Amino acid sequence: MSALLAKRRLKNLLLFIPNMLLLCTRLLTDPRVPKTERALVAGAIIYAIIPFDLIPDMIPFVGQIDDAYLIALTLLRLMERTDPKVVREHWNGGGDVVELVGAAALVAGKFLPQRIRRVLTSRVEVSDKEGEGKLLPLPLLVASAEREVPADARPQS
Repeated sequence: MSALLAKRRLKNLLLFIPNMLLLCTRLLTDPRVPKTERALVAGAIIYAIIPFDLIPDMIPFVGQIDDAYLIALTLLRLMERTDPKVVREHWNGGGDVVELVGAAALVAGKFLPQRIRRVLTSRVEVSDKEGEGKLLPLPLLVASAEREVPADARPQS
């Protein structure tokens, strides 16, 4: 992907965030959305609204990438567990929301450092082993598997 195309996609992604937040608020009131998914959507909304998070929103452009990534992953999870038609019904923006959300997660994930992607796609849960009570990270929101390609193995443009 050329740098110009990546910048254009990123600009579209940032304009896409307000529409995604509106979609999330509408999904909170839909009874067809399971309670667990509603809680995750509410958490994503709160994360996006609060200016102090993993990448502070006060940093122009970069500060919104983690918000877009988390919202997109939350919506992808929701569409896996419910009918995507439910999400499409609440979408006001242009294009197919299912494709747009997938593209948003992919593009935003490319711009985030791996450590931040790992934090946003994991949770902490109590171990199942008896008597241990240790906390083990288990995936909650799963991003598509990525292969890190070494810089010297990338095709030259």
